[in-house]
Amino acid sequence: MTAAPADPLRIREVEDRDWDAVARLTNVYINGTAVHFGYDPVSGDELRSAWWPKRERYPFLIAEDAAGRFLGYAKAGSWRERTAYQWTAEVGIYVEADVQGKGVGRRLYQALIDACRERGFQSLVGGITLPNDASCALHESLGFRRVATFARAGWKLGAWHDVAFYQVMLTDRPEPPPALTSC
Repeated sequence: MTAAPADPLRIREVEDRDWDAVARLTNVYINGTAVHFGYDPVSGDELRSAWWPKRERYPFLIAEDAAGRFLGYAKAGSWRERTAYQWTAEVGIYVEADVQGKGVGRRLYQALIDACRERGFQSLVGGITLPNDASCALHESLGFRRVATFARAGWKLGAWHDVAFYQVMLTDRPEPPPALTSC
């Protein structure tokens, strides 16, 4: 009897050593695509500082291969700032170009969805700059449904871009959610 091969994909929570890789990948999307609406490159320290105060509430996951090579990240954050919105998170995912279409993003995003469910979120919202058939298909395959499209929502790389918003419900519980001590 032979043992099953070890899973070559590891998904884990972000660590301090990851932030420079997260920034490098984010900057690929900032500098060369309309997928990320940022204009200015970011540093690992900036990203860590922005996430750190909300780390207990919002998961931030890293995917790496068996050798420890960074493959991408998925993160959750506040969708809107008012207290009543605290049970919905905005989510996003970015993976390295050489692993796109190979299942890494799907497994990473599913892990993020599961982590958000465990933290008591009611729903998740993801925004997708259009056109982006691969991202739309990924969201739909994980149970998200398109709930809105905002025309000409952002200007980047010399053009207007529409943004579609997708939502997935994580629970259908009718009772009120437990109170949080902070958002």
